[in-house]
Amino acid sequence: MNMNFYKMTLKKRIQLLYIFLVVLCISVTGISSYLFAARSIERNALELKQGILNKSVQVMDEHLRHIVVSSYSFMLNDTFTQVMRDVRNNNASHYYQNLSLLQTSFTQLKLVEPLIDTTFLTTPIGDFYSTKDVPNRDDGFAKECGQLVKQQGWNTMWFGSHQSQLFQAKDHVLSLLLKPIVVDNHSLSNVYMVVNMKEEAMRDILVQDLMNNSIELFLLNKNGSQVIRSTSQDVSYLTDPEFSREISRGTGGDFRYTSSQGEDMLINYSALSMNEDWVMVSVQSKSDLLSPLRKIRWLVIGIMGFCIVLALGLSNLLASALLKPLNKLRRLMVEVQSNDLDVRFRSKYDDEVSAVGYRFNRMLDQIQVLFEEVRVTERDKRRFEVKALQAQVDPHFLYNTLNTMFWKSESGEKTDVSEMIVSLSLLFRLGLNDGKDMTNVEQEIKHVEQYLQLQQQCYEDLFIYRIEVGDPSCYSVETLKILLQPLVENSILHGFRDKDELGVIVIRINRDEDMLTLEVTDNGCGMDMAEGQIREGFEGRRQGYALGNLHDRLSLYYGDAASVAFESNIDVGTTVTITIPII
Repeated sequence: MNMNFYKMTLKKRIQLLYIFLVVLCISVTGISSYLFAARSIERNALELKQGILNKSVQVMDEHLRHIVVSSYSFMLNDTFTQVMRDVRNNNASHYYQNLSLLQTSFTQLKLVEPLIDTTFLTTPIGDFYSTKDVPNRDDGFAKECGQLVKQQGWNTMWFGSHQSQLFQAKDHVLSLLLKPIVVDNHSLSNVYMVVNMKEEAMRDILVQDLMNNSIELFLLNKNGSQVIRSTSQDVSYLTDPEFSREISRGTGGDFRYTSSQGEDMLINYSALSMNEDWVMVSVQSKSDLLSPLRKIRWLVIGIMGFCIVLALGLSNLLASALLKPLNKLRRLMVEVQSNDLDVRFRSKYDDEVSAVGYRFNRMLDQIQVLFEEVRVTERDKRRFEVKALQAQVDPHFLYNTLNTMFWKSESGEKTDVSEMIVSLSLLFRLGLNDGKDMTNVEQEIKHVEQYLQLQQQCYEDLFIYRIEVGDPSCYSVETLKILLQPLVENSILHGFRDKDELGVIVIRINRDEDMLTLEVTDNGCGMDMAEGQIREGFEGRRQGYALGNLHDRLSLYYGDAASVAFESNIDVGTTVTITIPII
């Protein structure tokens, strides 16, 4: 993947990165907005449900409290008090009379509290109930409550949904078990009152405040069992130990729960004050709660799709606009590659590409200057080389050499003539050096030796010479050609011209680390070392022609690294020292 990305054109990479950034920004914005909205809706829903749940708990508590109050009011009427006196006196003779008297009280109790379905009063002298209800004759109270009444420290006891064993009707009811109020400061034993409430009516109270069908309300024991049976199909999660632990943690709160089927639920719970073991629980599916956000999600996906299509269309225009100056610079480089150095970059922008373009213009200007300098340098090289060769084949030198060869031939000195011809041939061959500007010290010595031998033949008994090489490694050092010959020529033609005694030319070659020294010393007539005369020696006519050319060639090839030093005394001699770097 990385290799493919690197092989793409810059335009394609810009398009790809542009589309990636657009998709990334929209995705991050959309997802963040969705998550923020989802969390806000979830938090608000939990707070709203908790408020509704607390109101439902208050309503349920109020109904239960009213049932308790109505039951105790029943116990405070005179008829009930009279019956309790017979119970205390264990007088069963008035049973039917008391049963008849209590019918009005049972009827009034139902009228006061419509939630009450049946009422059952059990005593040692007999059981009392509304004659409209059909009781069981097989000791239903003992089966239903016999073990519970043996518990200590209770006055009221609540029971969730069940089928009552006290009456033959099998409808599910919720029950309240009460101990009687003390009568005439005497407590009564084995006297209990059971008030059964209609489960259906209690369910209506439970769900009466629901305004959202996606919310379910349950009245549960803290162990998860249902106090009022739910009409929902799957409520198995209510008995989950984890669920039960959550609703048992306190008197109210909320939490998130994931069912065994993987469904996320938002749970609110609140305990009843009339019976703290009963907890009202609100359950809502998170997916149902967030269902309105599906439209937002699809809207975000739609916007992302639209922006991607738009980005695909605009990316080409954007990349072309951004790369236009760069493509222009590229075309100019192609033209420069075709040796057109007159092109120049121009742009109305003042950006990084323009900065590169202007530097490109300056580079072209410098290249043109360098090309011109190279042309001038090459022209000067050729000119100075020609001058050096012209100096080497000076007509006066050739005339003397050929004239000497002629007279020696006439005199029969054929051996000398042959040697002169060989020396002249070698002189020319070494001077040409196959068209190369550079030679080595060994070849340069051979070249000047041939010249010296020819001059000795032309000017017999005029001078002698010797060549001293201090370090044998000097022979292999590369140097500019035809350096020694002009110096030797100057000694022969000018140093020994007016001198009667034998002339001596000494050539010394040494090296000092990375510098090579070529020294030519003669015992000629010498010259005045005034600055003007030295300059005239370089720039004058024939007598300084060779030395001036030598100085120019050294400057051209070595620059300031090379130097020519003169030391001369009149009637004593002259020493010329050339110092050049070893390359």
